Amino acid sequence: MRTPLIAGNWKMNTDTAGARQLASAIASRADEAAGTELLVCPPNVYLSLVRDAIGDAAVGLGAQNVYPEANGAFTGETSTDMLCDLGVQYVILGHSERRHILGESDQDVNKKTLAALKAGLRPIVCVGELLEEREAGKTSEVIRRQFEGSLANVSEEQILSTVIAYEPVWAIGTGKVATTEQAEEVHADLRNQLTSRYNAETAEKIRILYGGSVKPDNAEQLLSQPNVDGALIGGASLKADDFLAIAAAGAAVAKS
Repeated sequence: MRTPLIAGNWKMNTDTAGARQLASAIASRADEAAGTELLVCPPNVYLSLVRDAIGDAAVGLGAQNVYPEANGAFTGETSTDMLCDLGVQYVILGHSERRHILGESDQDVNKKTLAALKAGLRPIVCVGELLEEREAGKTSEVIRRQFEGSLANVSEEQILSTVIAYEPVWAIGTGKVATTEQAEEVHADLRNQLTSRYNAETAEKIRILYGGSVKPDNAEQLLSQPNVDGALIGGASLKADDFLAIAAAGAAVAKS
């Protein structure tokens, strides 16, 4: 049984007071999500503040990006060693906003993924298609290309420390949500790709998250799909009540 991972991507939001309040609220009610793994991914400037606000609660700490080099003249970047020094456990890589706004390629994502794994961080590697790609019937082709490129040279041992997130670009922050059938179809395809790359036993251990306008009122239906192992949540993760309600839905599915 794969433990559902409910991850909050705060993106470029909050301030000092807001980050502390949100992290504290989630930490104080983490028991509401027993049976799931909770994770919050604040902006890098608030990582230590959020770490302290979480304290000993059952909430993990994640970053939203990392640079693949260990150190050096890379102004404005953050290394894996820096993240580890702050107690970070996970890092989101290849999010569509970085791919399509900031121009990251599959090769860029792959370099970051390998660097994160080498440092002992757990990468959450995002894949997803644009609306025009879905409408053109290219979803499977796009997902396969991103999967193969972003996870190139990742060993079987390393993939066991990796999470994959399917985020259809057309559903991120738009209010549109993939139907349960659409989500499950892509998740099942990703599971099959893992099986082909590694083996069925390994593929069954990998968590594949869904992201894209996940809210309390659609979470249970999405999370009940056989190959959906949690959620990568954007806007709803900025409200403790909504984030924990989604986590509670995941816990209910896990217990059923």
